[in-house]
Amino acid sequence: MGDVLVLNRYFYAIQVISWQRALSLIYLDHARVIDDEYKTYSFDDWRELSSQIKDHPSGYVHTPHFKIAIPDVIALRYFDGLPKSEVKFTRRNIYEHYGYRCAYCGHKFSTSDLNLEHVIPKSRGGKTDWANVVTACIPCNLRKGNRLPNEANMKLMLQPSKPKWRGSASVVFRPGIRIKASWQRFIDNVYWNTELERQ
Repeated sequence: MGDVLVLNRYFYAIQVISWQRALSLIYLDHARVIDDEYKTYSFDDWRELSSQIKDHPSGYVHTPHFKIAIPDVIALRYFDGLPKSEVKFTRRNIYEHYGYRCAYCGHKFSTSDLNLEHVIPKSRGGKTDWANVVTACIPCNLRKGNRLPNEANMKLMLQPSKPKWRGSASVVFRPGIRIKASWQRFIDNVYWNTELERQ
């Protein structure tokens, strides 16, 4: 018994639900079971296959007339969206959003050689948010100091912007969820096949 990974109809992981809810969705034909080879099964197909499986890691549900294996992964038949979410305003996300590049000179740096840069300095009313924070190398950051870019005769090569959530590379798992080995290919699939923002 356990949790079931839910994919949208394009096989992107979107959430984790209870096995009871998963079997209900399959029975109502709103979802299909997905196996290790990406084959899909309707409720009747999965029930028939379950009778041939000797041992299933997630266990079975027994009824007076048949037993059915609890699936590890299901795919919704009609839903193609991704859960709405916001990209968290973290140092790592800011660095990744700007590609570890200095917004002024455009060169790529290691994290130890980058700072978070307020385009409008905090002392002049600048906010600490996506619309005002970029990454800058230490020399450019020191050169700009407590001035606006035009006052320091510097031009922004990377404009402040808020990244779009890309379905991340993963589902947000609630605490205590054990990620099953059978889920990994779908979680990795999201990471490697999500379209990147064009810069």
